[in-house]
Amino acid sequence: MNRRQVLLASAAIALVGTGAQAADAPYTWTTIPFGGGGYVDGFLYHPKAPNILYTRTDIGGMYRYDFAAKSWIPLLDHLSHDEADLMGVLSMAVDPNDPNKVYAACGLYLADWAGKGAILRSNDQGKTWQKTALDIKVGGNSDGRGSGDRLVVDPKDGKVLWYGSNQDGLWKSTDGGASFGKVNGPATNLSLVLIDPASGAIYAGGYDAKAGLFVSQDGTSWQPVEGTPAQMPQHAVFAADGSLYVTFAHGDGKNVVNPSYASQGGVWKRDKAGKWREISPIKPVGGASFGFSGVDVGPDGTVVVSTIDRWWPGDEVYVSRDGGGTWIPLGDKSKHDASGYPWLINFLKGQDKMGHWISDVKINPFNGDEMIYGTGYGLWMSENLTKAGSETVRFAFNIKDLEETATIQMTSPTGGAVVLAALGDVGGAAWDDLTATPSTGLFTPASETNFSVDYGGQAPAFVARTTNSGSHGMYSEDAGASWTAFPASPYRRPVDGQPWKSSGIIVVSAKATSLLWVPEKEGAWYSTDKGRTWKEAAGWPSGRDQGLTPISDKVADGVFYVHDRFSGAVLISVDGGATFKPIVSGLPKVEGWQGAQLAVVPTRMRDLWFAAPYGLLHSRDAEASMSQVKDVDVAWCVGFGAAKVKDGYPAVYLAGKVKGKEGLWRSDDEGRSWVRINDDAHQFGHFRAIAGDPLEWGTLYIAPHGRGLLVGKPG
Repeated sequence: MNRRQVLLASAAIALVGTGAQAADAPYTWTTIPFGGGGYVDGFLYHPKAPNILYTRTDIGGMYRYDFAAKSWIPLLDHLSHDEADLMGVLSMAVDPNDPNKVYAACGLYLADWAGKGAILRSNDQGKTWQKTALDIKVGGNSDGRGSGDRLVVDPKDGKVLWYGSNQDGLWKSTDGGASFGKVNGPATNLSLVLIDPASGAIYAGGYDAKAGLFVSQDGTSWQPVEGTPAQMPQHAVFAADGSLYVTFAHGDGKNVVNPSYASQGGVWKRDKAGKWREISPIKPVGGASFGFSGVDVGPDGTVVVSTIDRWWPGDEVYVSRDGGGTWIPLGDKSKHDASGYPWLINFLKGQDKMGHWISDVKINPFNGDEMIYGTGYGLWMSENLTKAGSETVRFAFNIKDLEETATIQMTSPTGGAVVLAALGDVGGAAWDDLTATPSTGLFTPASETNFSVDYGGQAPAFVARTTNSGSHGMYSEDAGASWTAFPASPYRRPVDGQPWKSSGIIVVSAKATSLLWVPEKEGAWYSTDKGRTWKEAAGWPSGRDQGLTPISDKVADGVFYVHDRFSGAVLISVDGGATFKPIVSGLPKVEGWQGAQLAVVPTRMRDLWFAAPYGLLHSRDAEASMSQVKDVDVAWCVGFGAAKVKDGYPAVYLAGKVKGKEGLWRSDDEGRSWVRINDDAHQFGHFRAIAGDPLEWGTLYIAPHGRGLLVGKPG
C-alpha cells in the first residue's frame, strides 16, 4: 500500500492540495470497485424487447444492465435523504407492450417506526422517475423479499397494474401507476401476483394463517387453487405452451421465507389440460431442510428452478429439458469464475458452489445460454446454459458497478492507503488503486462483518479494525497490506440468553501509541501495547445502553474525543484514553435514530466539527463552546480534505441542507460559504460516511447506505 508516502514530516504538518482551479460545478461520480457483496434478490428481462434486464436489491436500489459494457447502471441514485428508504426494492414490473416503461415497489421495512413505501414509474427505462406515494409500508429488506414479483402490468392494458403488498393486501392502479387503491384480495400478506396472458386470470400467492396459491377470474373474487400445497408461493411463470410453474417454500411455524426459514417446499406444474402435479427435482427428506424459490422457462422450453435455504450441502439450481420430468443439477457440472474478485475467492474459501439465498433465476428470452441468478453476495450469469448436461456450464460474476455492499465505516487516511472501509458481511479493504478491486489490503476473512476501521494520523501505516470473530480486533503496520490479531480483547461475548452485540468501535491515536476500543453496550478500554493488555477508561459515560462513537485527534497524540448524545456533552482524553472529562456541555440531546457526528480535522490539532439534525457546529481548539455555522440547517455527515490553496484551511465537506437545499456541499473558507457539488440526479439517499482526500483538493469519497463506495471529482 505505497501509492502515498506513509511518513509525515511532523505533528504540525499542513497537507497542501494540488492547486488545481476547477470551476465550481456538480461532480463526476465513479464507483470504487469492490465487487458485489450484498443480497441480489430479483431479476426482470423484458419479454419482447432484447437487451433489457433489470435487477433489484434489498437495500441498494435497482439497476439496468448495459450488455455492451457488461456493467450495471444504478437507477435510484436520485433519491434524496428523506427518500432513502426507497432504496429497498421489493418488486419490479415492465409493460410487455412498451419497452421503455418500468415500475418498482420501494421501501425498506414493515415495523411501526418505518416510513411509508412508494411505487416508482419510469417512461425511459429508469433514467428518470415519477413517484406515487403509498399509505402503507413496503418491506424491501424484510423477510420474504426474495419472492415475487408482487407488481405486475396487465399485458392487455398497460394502464392497469396490480400490487400485492407484504402485509396490507392487494392494490390496483387503472391510470398507469399514478394512483393505487386497495381492492379485494385473497390474503393480507402476499408473495406474488401473476396474470395469465391467455385467459387474463390473476394468480396470487398468500401467506396468512393458511398459505397457498389463489386465482381470480375477475380480480374481485378469489379461490384457492385446488391441487397445490398450503405453502407460500415463491415465484411463478407461464411457459409458451400455457403450462404454469410455481415454486413453494414453507417454514416451521412461519410462512415468510428467506433468509433461513424454509424447512420444506416443492416445485409444482399445471399442464395445458389444467392438471397440477409436483415435479420437484429433490425433496427435503432425512432431516434435510429447504424449500424452492427461483423458477423460469427459457425460449427453448428449458425450465430452471433453485432451492432456498438449503444450508447443507448448499443451494442448487436444476435444469430440465422435458418440462420437469427429469432434472440436471448444475452444482457439480458448472464452473464459477471468481478470479477477478480476490475478496470473493476468500469469501468462498476456495470452493466452487452455486451460492446461498438463491431467490430468483431468470433466462434471457432472446438467448437461452444466458441465465442469471442472485445470491447473498452478488450474482452469476451463465455463458452456455444450453450445454448443461453435455459440458461444464460457465458462470461469470458480472457484478461490475453493482455495489450493494453495506459500508459500516469509511475514511481516507493522511498516508498509506487511499481509502479504508469496514463492510458488512464481506470484511472490507484498504484501497491503493481506486480503479480496481483490491487484491492486497483485504480485510480477511471476507465472510464476516467489520464494524470499524481507523488509522494513526501521524503514523498512517498503522491501521486497526474490529471484526466479529477471533479476538474481534486486528491491526496492521503496513497500511493494511497484512494483519495481526490483537493478543487480547475487551469484548465479552454474550452468554446464552443475552442479546447479540457487535465488537464495536476502535480508534488509533495520532502516533499509534495508544488504542481506544468501545465494544457495543460496554465502556471504553485503552491499550498502550498494541492490544496485549487493556484497561478500562475512567470518566467514560456509563449506566446507559451505549452506542457512542469515539474519534481520535490525528495531530495531537493520545487525544481522543466522544460525543455523549444522552447528556449533550463532548468529552476529551489527553492521556491516551486513560481518563475522560467534559470539555463541551449544553448541546441539545440527539436521539440515536436522528444521528449526530463529531469529527476532527485530520491535519489540525483539536479542531472539532459537529454535525447534527439542528445544524453544523465548529470549535477551532476544542473549546468549551461550539459556534453554529451559518446557513447550515441540517447536517448529516461532515468530512475534510486538502485545502484549495497552500496553507489554507482544509476543505470542509457536508452532507446536509444549506439554506433549505439538500445536497453534498464543499466549503473552502472554513464554512463561511458553501457550493453544492452534486445535483438532483445524484443524491444517493442516506450516507454512512463521507471523507475528503487529505492529499488531493476537491476529491470526495462517499459511502451511501447500500451502494458501496463512490469517489467524486470536480467537473
